[in-house]
Amino acid sequence: MHLAIIGAGFVGLSMGVVLADKGHKVLLVDVDKAKVEKINSGIAPFYEPKLSELLEKHVGNNLKATTNYSELEKAEIIFICVGTPSKPDGSIDLKYVISACESLKDVLKHAKDYKLIVVKSTVLPTTTEKVIIPILEKSGKKAGKHFGICVNPEFLREGSAINDFLNQDRIVIGAMDKKSGDILEKFYRNDFPSSPIVRVDLRTAEMIKYASNAFLATKISFINEIGNICKKIGIDVYKVVEGMKYDPRIGGHFLNAGIGFGGSCLPKDLKALINFAKELGEHPKLLEAVNHVNETQPERLVELAKQRIGELKGKKVAVLGLAFKPGTDDLRETRALPIITKLLDEGAEVIVYDPIAKLPEELNGSVKVASSLEEAIKEAEIIKIVTDWEHFKELINLEHYLEGKLIFEGRRIFDVKPENLEIEGICW
Repeated sequence: MHLAIIGAGFVGLSMGVVLADKGHKVLLVDVDKAKVEKINSGIAPFYEPKLSELLEKHVGNNLKATTNYSELEKAEIIFICVGTPSKPDGSIDLKYVISACESLKDVLKHAKDYKLIVVKSTVLPTTTEKVIIPILEKSGKKAGKHFGICVNPEFLREGSAINDFLNQDRIVIGAMDKKSGDILEKFYRNDFPSSPIVRVDLRTAEMIKYASNAFLATKISFINEIGNICKKIGIDVYKVVEGMKYDPRIGGHFLNAGIGFGGSCLPKDLKALINFAKELGEHPKLLEAVNHVNETQPERLVELAKQRIGELKGKKVAVLGLAFKPGTDDLRETRALPIITKLLDEGAEVIVYDPIAKLPEELNGSVKVASSLEEAIKEAEIIKIVTDWEHFKELINLEHYLEGKLIFEGRRIFDVKPENLEIEGICW
């Protein structure tokens, strides 16, 4: 099929290379000329495992990037995959969605055949009905008659997006009419026959995405609260989880206690849902508590050091990890930044190391960036592990650099505490 994907970011590009690999003709549309040029040169604009290999394999053949919406004339299905960032008050910013729809409106105006528009961008319930469809219908074409509309939320995890799209645990199709839903279901059945498909209406599909992310965020903040209690009485929270996870009603996923969640989805979507609920006259106390725990949890890693040695002014602290999780270079809502900021406020001298992620511009000149794990820890008096990169387990082999130094874990990278290292966990 001829497919178009609007937005060549994490979701759009990851989807695009997989669909190209399955034999579809994929056109990526993005307003960023530099990004488009990179993609057409076979260079991935961000890090994601397997992305570069698939991009190099298919660019110029089944896959092409462009800034020109007029090239969408052959597209049978058009996926909207642009970002929906947060405004300062936590509400969702639809400017990229609106811009994409304004450009699509002109495509539909001149289209001679039926096209299916699929919203994969994360938008709040009723957005497709109240915002997207009215803009598209300014083309003079009628939704449900001249073009179809579906909401098809993505559930891709950074660091495993390619595998997640290849092995989708469910495919949610929210459709405004039967024809739209049938077309999208047939498309997915052909390429992903083993993935269960859930058919619902537009606003239900939109809510499924938000409810899913809010629940995952709740599990993380819940186990961090339990971990904070366990810490006070000398209990290893990971042993508590070991005894919980066999209950099928609970499971073990997203019960890794630590410094909290970050990334492009969970914090943003949680705040947007809280704001949306308030606009509806609801007071989402549980969701607000989940967010509060996550916002305050990173500070505990700094407080641990203060409890052990007192004042941090003038102390050399190595922060291991910048990315919000391993397998990505994404710094959005990373828990590393509030930790670094707090350390600087305390007067500490900070050196950071991450194998892939780059220091954000606002911290240039404030902290030192190490080029290796050894360089980061060599002169440090205190070491804080904030991203659970597998590479950081090599600390166990660098004990000649670690004598007399305190290590504080914000993530559980060592299942068993190494006898040769002095390590304290944030909530274990």
